[in-house]
Amino acid sequence: MLKLESMSIRYEDKSVVRDFSFEVLPGEVVSIIGPNGSGKSTILKGITGLIPCESGQVFIGEEELRSLSIRDVSRLLSMLSQANSSPTDMTVEELVTFGRMPHKKWYKQLNDEDYRIMEWALQLTGMDRYRERLVYSLSGGEAQKAWLAMALAQCPKILLLDEPTTYLDIAHQLDVLELVKTLNRELQLTVVMVLHDLNHASMYSDKVCVVKQGNVRAYGSPQEVLTRELIREVYGVETDIEIKNNSNPRIHVLHKI
Repeated sequence: MLKLESMSIRYEDKSVVRDFSFEVLPGEVVSIIGPNGSGKSTILKGITGLIPCESGQVFIGEEELRSLSIRDVSRLLSMLSQANSSPTDMTVEELVTFGRMPHKKWYKQLNDEDYRIMEWALQLTGMDRYRERLVYSLSGGEAQKAWLAMALAQCPKILLLDEPTTYLDIAHQLDVLELVKTLNRELQLTVVMVLHDLNHASMYSDKVCVVKQGNVRAYGSPQEVLTRELIREVYGVETDIEIKNNSNPRIHVLHKI
């Protein structure tokens, strides 16, 4: 579904992502974790083409990213950034219409099929009752769901999320992640997301990709990757790892080294 081969990205004279390779299978949820400044968000931008790669290749299915038009990429991928903004007079329903733009010629109006898909996206995210609300007036969790509805209206095969729980309280963090997992399960939607919380990555991911200084340090299931030794090496903290009945690891941070 998504394959990165030796992707490297440079900002001016600084190498941010180095020889980065991994593969995401159809229907998987993969979380990218790592310290601040390790290149996590840059990797997502490289996948979408928002930032050009210095070297390497990005494959979406059998297609190489550089062979696709912006419209084609938008039909395959949808990405939500850490902070999303909209005009102060834009309603939730108006926001969701933008998800249909990659499927329309600039001169064509929305048709019945577009409205059906928009309604489906609003209902699936639970935002149908907020359709007339202004986006800026929503709470953080509601706003994140409104943007997810827009992304779903795009009908992508792959959803990229850059720290989707940023600025949310604990309850809303779990609410958004539960919704993402539901979308993955019910739609077989492939999800790649950047997370900071190791326990969230453990709970909601099929695989975890650990990034350190722009390199893949480890990639595999949460049980394989989230070990005391690796967390100590990458984050510089001591932890206690709890595993019950073959469940995913539960990480308790003890102290900084």
